[in-house]
Amino acid sequence: MSSLVRDRLGGFAFGADYNPEQWPESVWDDDMALMKSAGVTMVSVGIFGWAAVEATPGSYDFGWVDRVMDRLAANGIGACLATMTASPPPWLAHRHPETLPRRADGTVLSPGSRQHFCPSGPVYREHAARLVEAIATRYADHPALAMWHINNEYGCHVPECFCDVSAAAFRSWLADRYGDVDALNDAWSTTFWSQRYADLAEVLPPRAAPTFLNPAQVLDYKRFSSDALLECFLMEKEILRRATPTVPVTTNFVGAWHRIDVTSWAPHLDVVSYDSYPDPNEPDTVIQAAFMYDRMRALHGKPWLLLEQAPSAVNWRAHNAPKAVGEMRLWSYQAVARGADAIMYFQWRQSRGGAERFHSAMVPHGGPETRAYAETAALGAELGRLGPVLGSTVDAPVALVSDWSSGWALQGNALPSAGLVQEETDFAHYRSLWKAGVAVDVVSPSVDLSRYRLVVVPNLYAVDLDVAERLVEYVRAGGHLVMSFFSGIVDSAERVHLGGYPGPFRELLGLGVDEFWPLPPGGTVALDSGGAGTHWSEWITPAGADVLDRFADGELAGMPAITRHAFGDGVATYLGTRPDEATMADVVGRALTAAGVTPVLEGVPDGVEVVERGGNGRWLFLLNHNKTAVTVPLPADAVDVLTGDVLGAEVELAGRGVVVARLS
Repeated sequence: MSSLVRDRLGGFAFGADYNPEQWPESVWDDDMALMKSAGVTMVSVGIFGWAAVEATPGSYDFGWVDRVMDRLAANGIGACLATMTASPPPWLAHRHPETLPRRADGTVLSPGSRQHFCPSGPVYREHAARLVEAIATRYADHPALAMWHINNEYGCHVPECFCDVSAAAFRSWLADRYGDVDALNDAWSTTFWSQRYADLAEVLPPRAAPTFLNPAQVLDYKRFSSDALLECFLMEKEILRRATPTVPVTTNFVGAWHRIDVTSWAPHLDVVSYDSYPDPNEPDTVIQAAFMYDRMRALHGKPWLLLEQAPSAVNWRAHNAPKAVGEMRLWSYQAVARGADAIMYFQWRQSRGGAERFHSAMVPHGGPETRAYAETAALGAELGRLGPVLGSTVDAPVALVSDWSSGWALQGNALPSAGLVQEETDFAHYRSLWKAGVAVDVVSPSVDLSRYRLVVVPNLYAVDLDVAERLVEYVRAGGHLVMSFFSGIVDSAERVHLGGYPGPFRELLGLGVDEFWPLPPGGTVALDSGGAGTHWSEWITPAGADVLDRFADGELAGMPAITRHAFGDGVATYLGTRPDEATMADVVGRALTAAGVTPVLEGVPDGVEVVERGGNGRWLFLLNHNKTAVTVPLPADAVDVLTGDVLGAEVELAGRGVVVARLS
């Protein structure tokens, strides 16, 4: 396959955020020498450089950027040049306080941090556009320019603004979505609580109110807010595209799924980028990271860029553990295994002051004679030998369906349970797939599902009939489906599907749900199989489905908990509770077997992750997340890409060790 990164850089993108404006110019030549020694091929430049290039309105000084870009070009290092719009300089808020964002309770968010702008504000957009125009014009033909980095981590701190400017923009967005106030009243069910609007001018954002807000209004405001930030991105992209039509454009997504709808953003990026910060203190952190990597890869079905990670500890958790010896390398290879063609860090040189002074960097406070620099430099040398892997991707036989709007709605108010979180629900199902050693794409329900042997739907609370029909037809045509509780309940405007739960999935699943019986926090319910259910239970009445497991105690004792239904040429399994990990693994394992899905590699010890990339060859990544050595069986004729050695029928993986094998 072709590779954007190979085309731009000739090899893996390896490097870090580079913030030379934090340091005297006398340090910059040392930076270049150290970068070359570490195998750096690309750095992100200028992400927070706005105040340093426009100290006063309209007065630009790009001299320091010129000198940095020239040094990078002279040393053969590419620049992922930022548009610098992520953190406006203090003068903008001082002169235009209307650019500052507001919370739902009216609190104004002040400068002194970052992302202190209302995305709908015309003043911010005007100044941002003027800056981007100046940057694009100045560096369009610079030899160091490898790609454009728009803004930074959109929505990370301010995913929504509730000011009057945003209110006006929201009303315009609603007019485009619904056409007139009657359609909006219907969608929002405004006959309830006397909320009917006579004119769109009466509509406000879902600000602080006496009690529960209208759920459809809240959900639409999340959609609008994601779109408002996307408008900012597209404004900058259009400027860059005019100046540099062939230079790729990206922005870096962040981990918390609920901030912006990346599925609607992804088509507008030339390459997907992601910032990953697994917590060394979290037992399942590598599985959680794998889930996000599979989500990022599936957005385009192509390689993506790990644009930020920490060389060791971060600074923003309550307890910031460093990565143990070998973990940074191991976790970096996990990203590569799951489709990353770039391994980048925040940041190059550890800041002396500021809020992130204790965030690790490639060059720590102690300089290059440190573990962090030695380990990252060694990884840079290794990645330089993996050029043939670039452009390859992962062919997954399993899809995990996760819908952004449904997830937003699931975490709304006035629901049967406040204990359902989409990210947690997704992960509870993904964990079993990861441990089974199968490749997974994390996708939206609107994609073509026909190529997957198994589709897992952890929760699809809010779904329109046309989207639901895609899942129905997938099973009817021979697909295998696993779906969990509280799916198919409302449409995209949070209106309940009438006729009985689970709405459009009743016939598919061969059952009806009469009532929801959510469990209290920490509550469990015993199952006949010997396992337990958590979070949820419900009154299930089979209508053709076979019962695989039943509730063994509580008010629903003896009633179905897990069912299986042959439908068309396929099969649908339904979970009326969140099974404990062992029971979930059993249910998922049986579904995988029925669907004919086998592990990437058989006989792999626990704690070893195996992923295959292909398309221009076959590359097997063996990742040992155990602290001790293990032996892993191998296919015949495997060659260790890093050493060139021909491997035998098995290989010993050191604790936290990695082998990248080329298969014939």
